[in-house]
Amino acid sequence: MRDTTAEYNQAIKQCKELFLKKAKDYGTAWRILRLSSITDQLFIKAQRIRTLEVTGVAKVDEGIPSEFIAIVNYCVIALLQIELGEGNNEEINLKQLEESYDKKVSEAYNLMMAKNHDYGEAWRDMRISSLTDLILMKILRVKQIEDNKGETLASEGTYANYQDMLNYAVFALIRLQPTSQS
Repeated sequence: MRDTTAEYNQAIKQCKELFLKKAKDYGTAWRILRLSSITDQLFIKAQRIRTLEVTGVAKVDEGIPSEFIAIVNYCVIALLQIELGEGNNEEINLKQLEESYDKKVSEAYNLMMAKNHDYGEAWRDMRISSLTDLILMKILRVKQIEDNKGETLASEGTYANYQDMLNYAVFALIRLQPTSQS
């Protein structure tokens, strides 16, 4: 039997470890980024995954899993920037950063569990390439919302889209695990 919570937590653990190592190396230099720049970083990562899926050739020694990890972490950064305000370089200490990371992931996890219940873990039967395409679609939606200065008429805002992208990337990481029964 599959344990979605354990699998989700294992994927997040891998993402968080890299996030905190980079925070030790670079601090929180990403605080200077505007949300549109983070969205563009997400686009670059997702587009590279799609290119690798289509061509099967990587000329840079980083595979698809590392790009999904980057998507998770950039989504956390975006969620933090929405909360903290974008475009300044105020440093966040490592302890506070870890707590904030955990909070944003917990929010995304709770959303995932609610949707997972309603959709019956449909992601387990999806192709990883479909998860990539859904992430790309969400990125394009966020870009359009950003271009519309945050105004929406009938759709969820950027925050929910970043949470969905984070969860799709976690699903892909789970599915890419050799021990995954999916």
